[in-house]
Amino acid sequence: MLRHYRDFQSGFKDWDQRGHAKKWLLYPENLGPQLSIDETSLSRGELYTILTNKAAKGGRGSIVAIVAGTKAEVVIEVIRKIPEAQRKKVTEITLDMAGSMTMIAKRCFSQATRVTDRFHVQRLAVEALQELRIKHRWEALDRENDAIEQATVTQTEYVAEVLSNGDTVKQLLARSRYALYKKPNTWTENQKERAHLVFERFPDLKKAYDLAQELSNIFTNTTEKIYGLTRLAKWHEKVRQSGFKSFNTVARSIENHYKTIVNYFDNRSTNASAESFNAKIKAFRSQFRGVRNVEFFLYRLTQLYA
Repeated sequence: MLRHYRDFQSGFKDWDQRGHAKKWLLYPENLGPQLSIDETSLSRGELYTILTNKAAKGGRGSIVAIVAGTKAEVVIEVIRKIPEAQRKKVTEITLDMAGSMTMIAKRCFSQATRVTDRFHVQRLAVEALQELRIKHRWEALDRENDAIEQATVTQTEYVAEVLSNGDTVKQLLARSRYALYKKPNTWTENQKERAHLVFERFPDLKKAYDLAQELSNIFTNTTEKIYGLTRLAKWHEKVRQSGFKSFNTVARSIENHYKTIVNYFDNRSTNASAESFNAKIKAFRSQFRGVRNVEFFLYRLTQLYA
């Protein structure tokens, strides 16, 4: 049934981009002044670079280009098929901190302001926090294993410490994962209690959590670029004083991209539209129950969004 639809009813056989669809697709007519660029996986972990027009708001006319892979040179070659005069009309492009995306944006849209997505920056801080939580969890598992082995040697019964909320220490560290992703005013009662216990027992996690929240608040509560830059500099100094290696890595990444990060404060532009479009692709893929024919999948995708 699907094969008959594909070959005789869908128009797929007459698609003018079918010959190169697996490698690249281009829709210059969808180019707009504000773009997003990101990568996504279509099938079996194979990555594609997708350029989208924000004005389309995730609907028809969203797709400007889809290029197999993330190699900057390959993507640049495809996008440069769009006339330079047309590309110069792009005023802003949002992207993550990947070097390849920066190079693509710089070489293809020389007149556009590049804006590093604030959510990618915040995600780095949250990942640094979670790394510290996981480190403590492994240490708790080691201590428990040592205690069990010692109890076996001494022929005594091992009894794990149970905290006031019913968690053991290793359970507390595992179950506090979701609370550490959220702001305090969104915690449930159970998460409040769990957060209180984990911060009481592991003060460094409280310190790291506060650093991650402060970074988020800089983007949420700052309206002008100069103040944003000043607050990021103060945050950087707090990170330096904290001694957290993973947070120092985050701070260095921000320092290396600060020029495009602070551009966020001009129009508060993010790459949320690209992330939303990626979610739509995943939902579309699930309807297909996977991607058996990449060209046909791309054809159906472009019929909806290009």
